[in-house]
Amino acid sequence: MDNASKLRQLTAAGTLLGIGMGGFVDGILFHQVLQLHGMLSAKYPRTGVDATTALVNVEINMFWDGLFHAFTWTMTALGIALLWHAVQRRDVPLSTRTLVGSLALGWGLFNLIEGVIDHELLGIHHVVEAGNHLPWDMAFLASGVVLILFGWSTIRADHGDDTATAAR
Repeated sequence: MDNASKLRQLTAAGTLLGIGMGGFVDGILFHQVLQLHGMLSAKYPRTGVDATTALVNVEINMFWDGLFHAFTWTMTALGIALLWHAVQRRDVPLSTRTLVGSLALGWGLFNLIEGVIDHELLGIHHVVEAGNHLPWDMAFLASGVVLILFGWSTIRADHGDDTATAAR
């Protein structure tokens, strides 16, 4: 197995960790702290409806946010398991650049995929529900593209660096 193939194990671990961490930032920051949206807030809003409907809608969103957090926790746990497996192998080179690039790649994939599916295709929520949501949604998608490009270029640069790919 060549060094690039061995680094793919670290890349896969970091990418899953990045997906999980990106999801946690979204869920914790946008859903809970800033309360800009919930998982189904475009379909079940908490504003502009009577108090009883708002309470029911908050409960629906809280349940779906919980499932969303279960997904992000699972991605993070799988990433940790893959990382643990990779570091146990003496032939897998450890590289901070590859790990950081993979984390950025995973976070970017999360933003891009979640943004396209949930925000644009399904329309179940938007980054900001109030007012014109399109600029916020596009900024979220753009952040995904930037993170993917940064992560991919960092990983590629590291794979070409013989000092980084030397086995431990």
